[in-house]
Amino acid sequence: MNILAIETSCDETAVALVLARKNSFEVIGDFVSSQIKVHAPFGGVVPNLAAREHLKNLPLLLKKLIKKHAISSKNIDLIAVTQGPGLIPALLIGTNCAKALAYTWKKPLIGVHHIAGHIYANFVGENSKPKFPILALIVSGGHTQLILMKKHMDFKIVGETLDDAAGEAFDKVARILNLGYPGGPIVSEIADEHKKNTSCKILGTKYQLPRPMMNSNNLNFSFSGLKTAVLYVVRDNLQILKRKKSKAALCAEFQQAVIDVLIGKTIKAAKKYNPKTILLGGGVSANRALRTQLGEAIKKSFPNTKYHLPNTRYSLDNATMIAVAGYFQHKSAKNQKKFLNNWKNLEADAGLKLK
Repeated sequence: MNILAIETSCDETAVALVLARKNSFEVIGDFVSSQIKVHAPFGGVVPNLAAREHLKNLPLLLKKLIKKHAISSKNIDLIAVTQGPGLIPALLIGTNCAKALAYTWKKPLIGVHHIAGHIYANFVGENSKPKFPILALIVSGGHTQLILMKKHMDFKIVGETLDDAAGEAFDKVARILNLGYPGGPIVSEIADEHKKNTSCKILGTKYQLPRPMMNSNNLNFSFSGLKTAVLYVVRDNLQILKRKKSKAALCAEFQQAVIDVLIGKTIKAAKKYNPKTILLGGGVSANRALRTQLGEAIKKSFPNTKYHLPNTRYSLDNATMIAVAGYFQHKSAKNQKKFLNNWKNLEADAGLKLK
């Protein structure tokens, strides 16, 4: 099955052509256009600017993909597009484009949940065949969730953030420390350069940030208070903003606090649900410290449990993951014919629920 996929949920415009063969996937071609420079002056993504960039870039990327791989209605079997969640102005560009293609080419069209895409990014690669039941830790700028899957396209959210997502907290801490945008990768890079400490030493004083909800009786997260704790440290020690070592120490402590909570909750969930596979997904899954430490924790507590990571190329928003999720969604449907005229019914949904 040849799948053409489109992703425009936030600030990356992405297209991909993926060949599916018996649950294995060959990425024939994929292109991503980033909007970092456009949104950097504002310190965050501006929805209408994002939509404008998608409107400009999506036709160019599609034309490039179609020309390079001689794509036509004769050799495409399925069109997949991110339906939600995300920024509605951005989602509308991708979904309307996909609907137009599906109508013109008379092809089945599938609307994919963005988080499902991040989960199925783990299925890309020669040895990427996670075994069920699966416990997925999804960490991104907009989501932090623990999701249990007993079979394909069967999602049960067992834990989620009550306020800020982990990736959002990274970006806000970067803003507090005047580190620029996008903040997450910058904080991580500075933190990784700093030597590991059990406590944060700022201006000669040891300081340890809280680990929110680490010992709560549920599997939920909260990162808003952690971000605020960083704000108070800086407010009471403004010299931090002028001292590189102090900034690095604070970044390291903040990153470790987030990682400790993410790992603690994942291990707690694994003890409760006994999965055969634990996988990591979302933009923050590119964080080297998180990837390494989660793997070590799983190996120590569950030596017989498989640990899956996406290629960092597919950690950030991309269309390949949407194609793979679309494939399994099509395969799992009781009535596959319903997708043939789906261009009539599919609508972008900024608050789309994972079902």
